Amino acid sequence: MTVTAEQIKVLREETGISVIQCKKALEAAGGNIEQARAALRKTGAGVALKKAGRSLGSGIVQAYLHAGGTVGAMAELLCETDFVAKNEGFKKLAYEIAMQVAATDDAVLEAGTKELLAQPYIKDPSRTVADLIQDATQKFGERTKLGRVVKFAV
Repeated sequence: MTVTAEQIKVLREETGISVIQCKKALEAAGGNIEQARAALRKTGAGVALKKAGRSLGSGIVQAYLHAGGTVGAMAELLCETDFVAKNEGFKKLAYEIAMQVAATDDAVLEAGTKELLAQPYIKDPSRTVADLIQDATQKFGERTKLGRVVKFAV
């Protein structure tokens, strides 16, 4: 089956991963977007592992304030360069993680970042926060790591 430009475009918009990687994944999956998406997630783990030794010299701190102003959170998301830290997709990820922190039980946060990373993502419980960060490593081509988090509640 021939992979169409439209299929590549759809997968690229959903994942943010390069056109070449999307095309290869679709070709391997016979044009099935679901299978290609799953294959990209699987290869993302390998990409993250290869980049694990790189130093983190940049990042962003993002805040989330829940409606009513009684709950707020901040998340520090680290990366290798300021080029990635300034990327709108990277900023959005940091915001999503801050929102996750605001929705997370205090006991989980007290247990540490590892526990937060294992939590199901509030917008898609089939994925974890660690999955989001792994996807970012593949998407931006840099090591990405969750730094400090804090939650405030009245």
